[in-house]
This record gives sequence, structure tokens and C-alpha cells, in this order.
Amino acid sequence: MSAPSPSSNFTLQTSHFHYLTVTAGYWAFTITDGAIRMLVVLYFHQLGYSPFEVAMLFLFYEVFGIVTNLVGGWLGARIGLNLTMHIGMGLQVVALLMLTVPDAWLGVVYVMAAQALSGIAKDLNKMSAKATVKTLTGEGAGAESKLFRYVAVLTGSKNALKGAGFFVGAALLQAFGFRNALFSLAGGLFLVMLITIARLPSGVGRLKEKAKFTQVFSNTPAINWLSGARFFLFGARDVWFVVALPVYLYSVLDWDYTAVGAFLALWVIGYGIVQAGAPALIRSHRQGQGPSGRSALLGALVLALVPAGIAFALMQGPALDWEPGPILIIGLIAFGIVFAINSAVHSYLILAYADADKVALNVGFYYMANAGGRLAGTVLSGLIYQFQGLEGCLWWSTGFVLAAALLSLWLPRTPSAAAADDGSHQPRLIDTDGVIEPTRRAELHAPIAGRVQDCSVREGDAVTAGQVLLRIVPSTADGNEQRLTAPTQAIGPGQEALAQHPFP
Repeated sequence: MSAPSPSSNFTLQTSHFHYLTVTAGYWAFTITDGAIRMLVVLYFHQLGYSPFEVAMLFLFYEVFGIVTNLVGGWLGARIGLNLTMHIGMGLQVVALLMLTVPDAWLGVVYVMAAQALSGIAKDLNKMSAKATVKTLTGEGAGAESKLFRYVAVLTGSKNALKGAGFFVGAALLQAFGFRNALFSLAGGLFLVMLITIARLPSGVGRLKEKAKFTQVFSNTPAINWLSGARFFLFGARDVWFVVALPVYLYSVLDWDYTAVGAFLALWVIGYGIVQAGAPALIRSHRQGQGPSGRSALLGALVLALVPAGIAFALMQGPALDWEPGPILIIGLIAFGIVFAINSAVHSYLILAYADADKVALNVGFYYMANAGGRLAGTVLSGLIYQFQGLEGCLWWSTGFVLAAALLSLWLPRTPSAAAADDGSHQPRLIDTDGVIEPTRRAELHAPIAGRVQDCSVREGDAVTAGQVLLRIVPSTADGNEQRLTAPTQAIGPGQEALAQHPFP
């Protein structure tokens, strides 16, 4: 076996370096995203906002996340994924600084506008980072397993750091106050943005031809089914986790801000660790392959049991003398483990199903559905909690997970099956070796000897009956030029004539 060439080693090292740079930038952004979420929830609840009003503060965050993922994939295909990632970082810095104004300015509309900017920033950054991973893993033997590992580490570490962001936000709020916490986060992210701008090459993920806006809508059935399942999967999480759970811990269980932030941070960190380790837990990865559509279906069915079990335990708790605190802690651990594996499988499948030349467009469409699920979950989290309590949110979560399982029934088993059913109905080029043989053969020869003067056709040309094929100057005494014509039945490409045809 020959040793790898120096150029291939250099390419591999460069790919790893760019992957680590993208991951580091994504990490820094994620900490600020988790922190600002916790800051807004706790600070505005302290100001007297109801759970539903707090949820409404994130309405534009999720709405503009949907729009951003739809347009961001198209934008990344036109200008490059590294540029869209840095635009996202810059917008997040601005969004953080917008919230540092005096309390008198922090009306609902203003905060919603700041959160809208943060939502745009977050989804630009996430779409860019995850789509870039597809461009760095390449193709060939082991590519599916490598892609699954890269995506799991990127997504799992991101979620772990988002949990750290929850804790950072709550701790900074308690230690330094709302505005000083925001200044610290904005300054740190701006510094990281400058470093990644200097380190990453331009043009990553940009199409050779300018992408049309109509291309943002996927015509691959597998991506459409997966996007629908993603909508309900993340709606199932956020319908009880975003507003209902932290408010319940603070107002019903009497936890203070730091305790709420620390608990949710530890949960998300553990969730991220499980997600990063998902490749080691899935059998197909150990066989050198990625998970399949069946993995997504089975994962959703198992996940549906968890919120249903928590809701049932909370409802029966008073009769059985069960404390709600331990029920929630045990239930959240179980939910986090199973949800993390589900999320890792989904994050792999979208990149595996995506066309390598249109990865930004496909990923943008998929995360548009993800943002839609978060929007539905966030709004319902505040609304349902206000009228049905935490138990109602958990039953809605169960219904959302079952909807995700239903849509997963149509997911293909392998990425190659998804590519084969891309809905384009375009002819495909197949590169293979072979020999073309004529279906019938005709021998053309002149009744007299002579010299070919002119030939008007080439091998493989189609001819019609009576068409002049070549002209012959005979070596006979009359010296008149003769013409050789095609047989009465036309001969197509790859066919040769079988009969002698007289001169006219």
C-alpha cells in the first residue's frame, strides 16, 4: 500500500483546521445565544411579564428564524457560507447591544425587534456552520460515518455550550446585572468574529452558477419528509422547555435564578454530550455507515413515551405522595438522552440526503422547518402553561413527537435512495465501459474499381434512402464520375448497410 502523498496530507490537515475554526466560532456564538435567552426570560419575568408575554418576546426570534433559513441557504449558495456565518455574528453583537438601553426603552415591540435580529443571526450562523461541514467531509469510503461523527460533535458540543450559556446568562445577571452581562457577551463575540474572519477561506459552499431563489424549496421527497419531522420534533421540546419549565421551577418550586439557570445549563450540557457521543451508540455507525430513516422512526416512538410518562407522574403525584421536583429531574434526564440521539440522527440525515452542490439550499430549507417548530413550541409553551399548566405542555409534547414519528415512516433507508428519488425527473449520466454494435449490417461496394473523390458522411452518421454517400472516379475508359448512394431503407446511427446498391 502506497503512503499518502504530501499534498493529500496537507489537504486533510487544512480541512481539519477549517472544521475546528468553524466549530470554535459556532461555540462562541452559541454561548451568547443561550445566555441572551436566559437573560431575557428571567429579567423580564422579574419586571412583571406574564409567561405568555415572555413567550411573545421570542415570537419574532422564531419567525425571522424561519425566513432566515429560507433565504439564508440561497444567500450562502450565492456569496459563500463563511460570509453568511460572519454576518450572523455581527448581527448578534448588534442585538446584544440593543438590549443595553434604559428600562424605559425596553417595551415589548423594541425587545421583539432585538430578538428578531438575534433570531436572524442565530440561524445564519447555524445554517452556515452545519452546511460547511458537508463541504469538508468529502466523499468515498467511510464518508457517511465521518459525516455523522463531525455533525454529532459539532451539534452536541454546541448544545453543551448552549447549556453553559444558560448558566453564564443567569450567573452574569445575578452578579453584574442585565446590561453589564450584555456588554460582556457582545465584546467576547466580536473578538471571536475577527479571528474567524482572518482564518477561514472565502467562497466555501458557493455554487459555481448563481442560485435561483426558487431553488430554496426542496424537490427531494426525503428532505421534505425529514423537514416535517424536524418541525414536530423541536416543537415537542420547546412546547414545555422554553417558557413553561423555567417559570415552573421559579414560581412553583421556588428556585432562585442561579438554581434555574444552573439546572437547565447542566441538562443542556448533558444533552449535548450525549448528542456528541451518539455515533458510538448507533449500530450502523459502528459498521461504517450512518443511521437511516428507520433510526429516526424508532427514536421518535421511544421519545414519545417520556413526556407522556412525566405528565402522568405529575398528575398522579399528589395521590401517590410523589414530589414534583424529583419527577421532573428524572424525566428531564430521560428526555434529554433520547431527544439528543433523535436530534443527532436528524442532523446527520439532512446532510446525508442533501445534494453536495446544493447543500446550503437544502440545509436552509430544513432548518426553516426547524425554526417553524421552535416558533410553534415557544408560543404554545407560554399559552398552554398559562391555561393548562406544565402537564398540558407535556401532553402536547407527546402529540408532537408522535406526529414526527408518523412523518418518519416515509424516510428512505439510505442516502443513495434519497438521491435516486430527488423528484427532478432529469436524465442521469452513467459512466461505464461498453461496446456499441450495429443492429444490422450492409456492405456497400461499387461494380467497378475507382478512386474515391468525395465522402459526405462520417462513421456513425444517420443517412436517408437515396442520399449520396461518396463519389468515385472510376479507372475505366469512359472516366465518368459515379456516385454511391444509400440503400432504399434509411440506416440510423450505429447501423451499417447490408446490400449492394447500384450506381445511378
